[in-house]
Amino acid sequence: MAKLFISDLHLSATRPEMVKAFLAFLEQQATRVEALFILGDLFDQWLGDDDETDPHPVVVASLARLTASGVAVSLLHGNHDFLLGKQFAARTGCELLPDATVIEVHGTSVLIMHGDTLCTDDIAYQALRAQVRDGANQARFLALPLPMRAAEADSLRAASQQQSRLKKQTIMDTNPSAVERTMREHGVMHLIHGHTHRPAIHSFYIGDQQATRIVLGDWYRQPHALVWNETGYRVIDAPLQNTVS
Repeated sequence: MAKLFISDLHLSATRPEMVKAFLAFLEQQATRVEALFILGDLFDQWLGDDDETDPHPVVVASLARLTASGVAVSLLHGNHDFLLGKQFAARTGCELLPDATVIEVHGTSVLIMHGDTLCTDDIAYQALRAQVRDGANQARFLALPLPMRAAEADSLRAASQQQSRLKKQTIMDTNPSAVERTMREHGVMHLIHGHTHRPAIHSFYIGDQQATRIVLGDWYRQPHALVWNETGYRVIDAPLQNTVS
């Protein structure tokens, strides 16, 4: 059976049309596959497993229905929802995978990542990532009341967005050497990731072997997914036009 891959949905109450598209995607296309892999940034913001702001409850319930139907759903943390935790996994039936996980897809070893660790030229971002992923920092943050967490997250995001506007676009893309090194470390010739919002299929060589890097796009304009079955992989559109009221 087929496997589906999506990334960078950035679901939030400010974009209800994409929330509807995702719910329709789960009900229509995801029910017909063996497994769904969400490669980070499912939500635009997740402040902890007690964060019940819209659209979190309806998405959690829909994921729970999908996994209860027998479809395996796995998630990677993104840079917007890295606080997804054990309670979320228990409520949805989803498996939280570590970043840089190798899976088997119809006889092919495939490395799946969110992709932000490959952007090694963005030194400021990598420093920020290390800071917010630190266990002690996360424990301090999660101990705060939810309104205080929201205010701190908003301040941090505003500062990050301001910095991003001053950066060259190439700095925020993946570094080819980091890509090759990571694929060599995991012994794979196929990589799927998101994060950069620059969908493409890149073919290149690692040594004398042909390698492929598939970059998933975001769900800001046209939601889509990568489907991989016995005959190969292709990009498909998610059902947007029938979900907008």
